[in-house]
Amino acid sequence: GFCVITLCCDTMMSLTLLRSGLRSAAATAARPMSLWASVPEGPPDPIFGVTEAFRRDTSPVKINLGVGAYRDDNNKPFVLSSVRKAEEKILTANNDKEYAAITGVDAFTKLSAKLAFGDACPLIADGKLVTVQTISGTGALRVGFEFLNRFHKFPGGKNLYFPNPTWGNHMAIAKDSSLTPKFYNYYDPKTIGLNFQSMMDDLNELPNGSAVVFHACAHNPTGVDPTLSQWEAISKLSSEKSFVPFFDLAYQGFASGDCDRDAAALRLFVKDGHLPLVTQSYAKNMGLYGERIGALSVACDSPAEAKAIESQLKIIIRPMYSNPPIHGARIVSTILSDASLRSLWLQEVKTMADRINGMRRALVDGLKRHGSKKDWSHITNQIGMFCFSGLNPDQVARLASEFHVYLTKDGRISVAGITSKNVDHLAKSIYEVTK
Repeated sequence: GFCVITLCCDTMMSLTLLRSGLRSAAATAARPMSLWASVPEGPPDPIFGVTEAFRRDTSPVKINLGVGAYRDDNNKPFVLSSVRKAEEKILTANNDKEYAAITGVDAFTKLSAKLAFGDACPLIADGKLVTVQTISGTGALRVGFEFLNRFHKFPGGKNLYFPNPTWGNHMAIAKDSSLTPKFYNYYDPKTIGLNFQSMMDDLNELPNGSAVVFHACAHNPTGVDPTLSQWEAISKLSSEKSFVPFFDLAYQGFASGDCDRDAAALRLFVKDGHLPLVTQSYAKNMGLYGERIGALSVACDSPAEAKAIESQLKIIIRPMYSNPPIHGARIVSTILSDASLRSLWLQEVKTMADRINGMRRALVDGLKRHGSKKDWSHITNQIGMFCFSGLNPDQVARLASEFHVYLTKDGRISVAGITSKNVDHLAKSIYEVTK
C-alpha cells in the first residue's frame, strides 16, 4: 500500500513563497539596524538657503543679495588680471608639486605678515612674529582658536568673546575648538550703527585676561567699524584689562581700497604693545575664493617664544590637514613680490572697493528718487561687502515673494550683488516694503 498525495500547482507555489518569505524575514531579523540610522539631518546653511530660493525663482528681475562673493557690474565672478598674470608666471617657472612645509610656503608667510603688520613692523624684524599658512580665513580661525584652547590661561571658563552680531561661522569654529562663544555689545539696531559706549561698558565688565575677537575692518555682517579714535580707546581699555586681542582680518584692501588703512586698527594695537593673534584671508581681496588661501599670525614676546609657538602650531596643523595647498600660496607670493603685479593688484582691489561704495551711493539715491523719506545714510556710512539694511524679517520675506529680491532674514545685503542694471529695481522694492 502506497498513499499518493497530489498537490495542485497553486498549493506548491504558495509553499514556495512561504519558505521564501520566512527566509527573508529571518535575514531581516538577523541584519543589524543601519549604523547611521540615528543621525539626524542637519539644518541648512541660511546663506545657501537664500541662494537655493533664488535659483528656483524664474523671474528675469530676480536679485541674489545673500552670497558674500564679489561680482562685477554684469553680476559675473571677477578674476583679477593680476591673478591671471601671476598664474602665467607660475606656469612658465615649471615648479614642482612637492608638499609644502607644515607651516606653508615660506615666501607666502613672510609676505603675508608684512601685508598685515607693515613692512617696518618691529615684530617681524626682531623675529617675534610667527605666521603659518592656513586653509583660508576659516582654517586660520580654527587653528588659532585651537591654539587658544590649548595654551591660553582663561580666567574662569574657556570663553571667547565676539561682537554681537558676528560672522555666523565664528561660533561653530569656536565650539569645535572646545571654546564657549560669548558676546559683547556692538551693533545698535536703533541707529543702525555702532553702540560704542555699550561696547566699552561690556568690554570693561569682562574678566581680566579674556580673549577677545575684533573684526579688523569691514565688520561682517554689519559693515559698521569703529573710528580710529574709538579704536584708540578700545586698545587702551584692552591694555588695562590685559586682553588677548584676536583680529579677524578678512577684508584687507577690500574695505576701503587701501591696505594700510584697513590694517590701521591692528597696527595701532601692535604699536600700543599688544601681542595679538591675526587671521588673514585672500578670498575677497584677491578673489581667490576657491583656492582656500589664508594665514594665521601670533605675535610673541621673544624669538624663543616664537620658536616654541611655531612648534605647537605645527603640532595642531599636522593631524588637522597635514600641510596647506601650494597653488594659491604661489599666486599670492608672486603678486606681492613682483612690483608690477603688486601695483596692478592694488589698483584692482581699489576698483572692487570703489564699485561696492558706488553701489551703496546708487542705492541711497534710488531710494530717494522713488520717494522714500527715511534716513538711509547708514548704507553709505557702513563699509565693506555687507550692509545691515535695517529691514526686518517680514520686509525681507516680502522682498522675496513680491519683488524677487533675496537676502538673509536679518536684513544683511551683500552689496556685491548690486549692479547698475538692478539697483533701480532694488531701490523701488525696498521703498515699497518700507513705506
